[in-house]
Amino acid sequence: MRLSPLAKAVLHILNVIVIALLLLPIGAAIIASLQSEVMLRGDLRSVIPRDVTWDNYKILFAGDESREGTIYSGIAYLPDAIRRFGTALVNSSIIAVAVTLLTLTFGSLTAYSVARLRLRWLGWFMGLNVFARFVPIVVLIIPLYVAFRQLGLVNSLPGVIIAQTGFLLPFGILILVPYFASIPTEIEEAARIDGASRFTTFMRISLPLSVPILISLGAIVFIASWNDLLVPLILNTKPDLMTVPVVLVSLIGDNAVFFGLLCACSLIAMLPTVALVMLLQRYVVEGLTAGAVKA
Repeated sequence: MRLSPLAKAVLHILNVIVIALLLLPIGAAIIASLQSEVMLRGDLRSVIPRDVTWDNYKILFAGDESREGTIYSGIAYLPDAIRRFGTALVNSSIIAVAVTLLTLTFGSLTAYSVARLRLRWLGWFMGLNVFARFVPIVVLIIPLYVAFRQLGLVNSLPGVIIAQTGFLLPFGILILVPYFASIPTEIEEAARIDGASRFTTFMRISLPLSVPILISLGAIVFIASWNDLLVPLILNTKPDLMTVPVVLVSLIGDNAVFFGLLCACSLIAMLPTVALVMLLQRYVVEGLTAGAVKA
């Protein structure tokens, strides 16, 4: 079906409007992060700030040491989490990378087994896997905390990594099973005839053919782990183990909200995920499209 020039123009205008609406909050956050709290609260109608300052970004990485002569020099209280923003970035990076690697490793092995082994109980396994995706994490967080406390995994990065991997692994299996099932078995059977074991066939044939879907799943899992708040907030109470979302929450207090710092912190937290999507955009689209078609 060919569209008329008028219809194409209308679609282009609608696309521009949708993109503008999506980018509007980011633009507002950029403007707010370059203002002082006094200026931000005093003139709510001004779109372009009269005084631009980088103090919100400086204090995120320098802590209280940078308060002299800055926009926060007259404020008696700043959240202690600000001092550990750099540590939170490192913690979030370690957790997100580890969760992504574990999810891809165990998810690919499990999905390949489900797709190739003809066992009766695998149908029940996939049904339980789908059911697990419908259970809210908040329902499981208290039993999870009790179990992890008994295992000595509370207040540790491995505890958060194990918990997030457990929550994201069912999603990875659901994505990968249709893709592995769509790979022609004739290719693997030829390798088996030549003497290759099933694991060797998986490593040298099925896994290389699944690179697009693995990259797309890895990007999704990394973003989900990076943005997760509930698990690290509940399992870790030590300040040195905080992640970036926990630092963001600490900037919203009962008596005050530090909007400038909050916007600056949010923009910095967005950079890894935005860069990842920009670099892997082609693979993410191809992987999700292939998984949807082959499902």
